[in-house]
Amino acid sequence: MLGEFQQSALRIEIHASMNDLRSSLTQISQLKKWLWPQQLEPGMPTQLILGLQFQTWLGPIPVNHQVDVLTENQLRLILTQGIDGFHEWHWGEGWVQSRMEGISLLPLNLGQTLTLYRLRQFFNH
Repeated sequence: MLGEFQQSALRIEIHASMNDLRSSLTQISQLKKWLWPQQLEPGMPTQLILGLQFQTWLGPIPVNHQVDVLTENQLRLILTQGIDGFHEWHWGEGWVQSRMEGISLLPLNLGQTLTLYRLRQFFNH
């Protein structure tokens, strides 16, 4: 993989319950509402499940995902192709934390910041 190794960890407060945060991160219909600019592939199941493999696109760049860990308050995705690494989510009452590590030409911290901003905006409507 071409690119450089990058790490980023962000935690923000969000006015949402733990259950609402879990739904927004694991239900496909919810993900589609706030995940922009990433696009999910068509034909996905209704929710993320352990072992599920799927692809998103950041513009023309595909990123493959595999659900590696999925619990009541944690989601870990193994990433390949456009990003070689992982994206890990933790959440609780009123907060969400995102951690990414990987090799990519994409600016991971910028993308992660935009993703968390979009999630917060989703709950502010």
